[in-house]
Amino acid sequence: MAKLRLAWSLALGVGLLLAGCGPQASIPQGVQVYFSPKGGATEAVVNALDQASNSVLVQAYSFTSAPIAQALVDAHRRGINTQVILDHSQRTEKYSEADFLKHSGIPTLIDAQHAIAHNKVMIIDDCIVLTGSFNFTKAAEEHNAENLLVSNDPALAKQYVENWHAHEQHSEPFERAERSMERTSRPKRD
Repeated sequence: MAKLRLAWSLALGVGLLLAGCGPQASIPQGVQVYFSPKGGATEAVVNALDQASNSVLVQAYSFTSAPIAQALVDAHRRGINTQVILDHSQRTEKYSEADFLKHSGIPTLIDAQHAIAHNKVMIIDDCIVLTGSFNFTKAAEEHNAENLLVSNDPALAKQYVENWHAHEQHSEPFERAERSMERTSRPKRD
């Protein structure tokens, strides 16, 4: 009886494998994943921005990455509709790229409606979404354990665009605030 069960189990297993029920790839087509430190996430963001042909919407908690900021400015200079929403901490963050973006003509808003505007999202051409724990910072690329997903999915992108516009409604134009001597903001999480 035991030999019969073993033979039946093996036959069933082989049958399932031959029928295509074996292990499938876990990452769908149109999705790339990057991990840091030093996993190429910054390069992936810059490359995606270089390929933008129509629009770039950004939501970021912390934004201190010079290469990503430069890629956004380059996209803007190519005529790409580029807009940014940042967490209110970027008003006083010493190394924030918010000033550079604003002075380069990119509409830069502050979402002060929430305790933390902790999104890390880019929506490119209404079809590509970049998101994950990866802050747009040098530390995220070089030192932190982070992840970035790049998904080419227009239906998903539509939901992110709608969310971006909902946050745009309660955001205000970026203006640099002077840092006070006492700590009035939360500790830096980057």
